[in-house]
Amino acid sequence: MAHDRIHARKPTHDLERWSVGTIDAVARRDGHAVFEVTTEDGDAIELVVTVAIRDLVLRRLDLEADESPVGARVWYRTRGG
Repeated sequence: MAHDRIHARKPTHDLERWSVGTIDAVARRDGHAVFEVTTEDGDAIELVVTVAIRDLVLRRLDLEADESPVGARVWYRTRGG
């Protein structure tokens, strides 16, 4: 399965290849992590990544233990993007 790409911090390379969005929800489906994200244009998309990538992104958001990632800004690339 080809996975999407997601970063909690602004990438330092190939900036024109990355898009910015806001996390609406994070879920788990079929052994993968799914980020529901609203794009800058207001469209809703799903980004499918590994659970390890989900954990890395959530750690890098520097959230408090009881704080939700909903509303956090992320940078992403969809499969083939």
